[in-house]
Amino acid sequence: QVQLVESGGGLVQPGGSLRLSCAASGRMIRIYTMGWYRQAPGEQREWVATITSDGSTNYADSVKGRFAISRDNAYNTVYLQINGLKPEDTAVYYCRWGAYDTWGQGTQVTVSS
Repeated sequence: QVQLVESGGGLVQPGGSLRLSCAASGRMIRIYTMGWYRQAPGEQREWVATITSDGSTNYADSVKGRFAISRDNAYNTVYLQINGLKPEDTAVYYCRWGAYDTWGQGTQVTVSS
C-alpha cells in the first residue's frame, strides 16, 4: 500500500516562501512521475507541477518562475519550493502518485498580510 504525507504548509505574508514536502511510503518513487496539485476554497483541484523519473519538470502557467518541483529519491520525497507567494496561491496543496492514483492528505498554504 502506497501512501503520501505532505508537510510544510503555513501562513505566510505576500512575497514569502515555503518549501512543501511529500514523503512517500510503500514503494520507492524512483521510477515514477510525481505531481503537485492545489485546491483553493470553492474551486476545483488544479494541477501545479510534475516531475518525471529523469527529473524533467513541467509547471502550470500560473506558477512558472515562482515554483520549483524537485525530488530526492534517496529519501523517497518530492518537494515544492514556492517563492513570491501571492494571496491567490492560498490553497490546500496535494501530492499525487499517478501510477497508483494516490493522493496525500494535503497541506494548507495561506498567504495573507
